[in-house]
Amino acid sequence: MAQKILGNVSQGIVFVLSAPAGTGKTTLVRMLSKEFPCVVESVSCTTRPIRVNEKEGEDYYFLTKENFETRIQRGDFLEYASVFGYHYGTSREYVIKQQKMGKHVFLVIDTQGAMQLKQHHFPAVYIFVSPPSLEALRERLIRRQTENLQKIEERLTWAKQEMTLVKEYDYHIINDNLDNAYVILRSIVIAEEHRLHPKLEKV
Repeated sequence: MAQKILGNVSQGIVFVLSAPAGTGKTTLVRMLSKEFPCVVESVSCTTRPIRVNEKEGEDYYFLTKENFETRIQRGDFLEYASVFGYHYGTSREYVIKQQKMGKHVFLVIDTQGAMQLKQHHFPAVYIFVSPPSLEALRERLIRRQTENLQKIEERLTWAKQEMTLVKEYDYHIINDNLDNAYVILRSIVIAEEHRLHPKLEKV
């Protein structure tokens, strides 16, 4: 059987992707999963309120603070972090299950969570996506119309901090053009599957 561009492994790779809010990270990962069924996005758990047009189980799993804290105590999360007063976490069970099915799993997570995984030497490919500039990011957040100006300024301050951690990642993509950024991300994932990873078994 001819080798596919992607989807030739019995054990999937975890990709950790971080980016400031409004940089297009979710859009990029969903473009990838649409083209390649072997790519899945891990759906994070959060305590923040659901936004208009968001769907339970598709965008996030929306939990109460008490439920989230119970799951921390049980060790259910690979990583978790608090951002702007709300908790976010990655389900350990979901990621392992998808990997065993040969799926490449994208964790679209905050830099706090990514650094937790790195500190614990979690085997993953770490990718950071930056906006072309903070001013361009400000314009994107305003156009998105999901938060007031004060919240947007808070996000920009946090984005500036996040961008100081770029050097901790394996790859850096500047999203100044969505199509170009997608080609770069696509190329990274294809190359990583075909790289000779230890413990990465071919089907």
